[in-house]
Amino acid sequence: MVGSGDDEAPPPDGPGLKRRRKSPRLAAARPEEPGDEVDGAAQRGALQADEHHFGTPDSLTRPPIKAYRSPGGTTVYFEENPVKENAKACDSNETEKPNIYTPLKEIKADFLEKNQECYSTSAPQSGSKSRYQSSTAKQSQPLAKNEGKSQDGFHKMWTLLLVLLISVPLLYVLWSGIQDGTSPRRDAEILQEFRARMKKLKNTYQSQDPNLWRRAHASLEKRLNSSHVHLEPAILLLTAGQEAEKALRCLSNEIADAFASSQNATTISINGADKAVRDSDAVKLEVDTELSSGFSGGKKVAVVHRFESLPAGSTLIFYKYCDHENAAFKDVALLLTVLLDEQSLRKSLTFQEVEEKVRDFLWAKFTSSDVPSSYNGMDTDKLSGLWSRISHLVLPVWPEKGLPLEGCT
Repeated sequence: MVGSGDDEAPPPDGPGLKRRRKSPRLAAARPEEPGDEVDGAAQRGALQADEHHFGTPDSLTRPPIKAYRSPGGTTVYFEENPVKENAKACDSNETEKPNIYTPLKEIKADFLEKNQECYSTSAPQSGSKSRYQSSTAKQSQPLAKNEGKSQDGFHKMWTLLLVLLISVPLLYVLWSGIQDGTSPRRDAEILQEFRARMKKLKNTYQSQDPNLWRRAHASLEKRLNSSHVHLEPAILLLTAGQEAEKALRCLSNEIADAFASSQNATTISINGADKAVRDSDAVKLEVDTELSSGFSGGKKVAVVHRFESLPAGSTLIFYKYCDHENAAFKDVALLLTVLLDEQSLRKSLTFQEVEEKVRDFLWAKFTSSDVPSSYNGMDTDKLSGLWSRISHLVLPVWPEKGLPLEGCT
């Protein structure tokens, strides 16, 4: 066995044995020797041959790994897919733990290279984002200006509206206070003037019933108070016998003048005797025009003399002016006179009996078949409605002595 040992081939020399046992990790940790270039070339050839070898279990379970030695260095790099490696490094923001055997310079270079790659991929996005923000800011500047102008206009409009809402009620209150202050004084002056005039008339017409003055005064005085709401006009019907025709005409005119003059107004005067034989419709239109234009023009009282002489149909126009609720003018007064066929009225008659006497007289006058055909427009129902409107206050007038000989106009 000893002799056979002598015949065996001598063992390889020491350096060759070291090269055969050298591992890549140990080779990366020690300096390169002169003979290492041949071994590195052989190793790269073997790795390239293994790279193209398919069918082995390793090739089916993991992708191939490339290995190469950096020129002029001793470090062997193992690269996987560079795209996956860059994405993994950028997403995790962590650097791979370097090999404990890798020199510090190589670690620093690798770290700087990865940071540059990450910065190169994120820089375009940040640049585009900054450009977008700048463009958005430029676009938002005119919008902000327009919005500011619209808000200023909106605030001005609301300010003006608030000023109007506050000033209008204040002006109304001030104006109402001024009117309220002058209205009572004016009413007092009007009432004082009217009472003075009525007192003078009472002294002139001393033969009249005291109730005439009291009732006439109360009815007319209500229309002189502007603080009261007027729902209907004042209607007075004065009647007399033939012997008191002059007193009837004069007294009605004097009462109307006292009412009008106290308000600085004038009187409307209509004489029914002048229209007795005219067409009923024409007279109706004429009376309507005189009353409407006179009251609209500021006149406060109308006197209709000899009401019974008007054509019967024409008297229906007084529905419009003497209605209880829907009169055309409610702050005015109408004085109607009726001259009876009787020579005189007894002073012993009550006011109710005088009213019935006047009603029967008008019924006979307006509904008799002996009257002209122009009166055909009147009937009993219409006359009942008319009478209810004009008979608010029926007052008898007695004859007076000492009146002017020329009469009253």
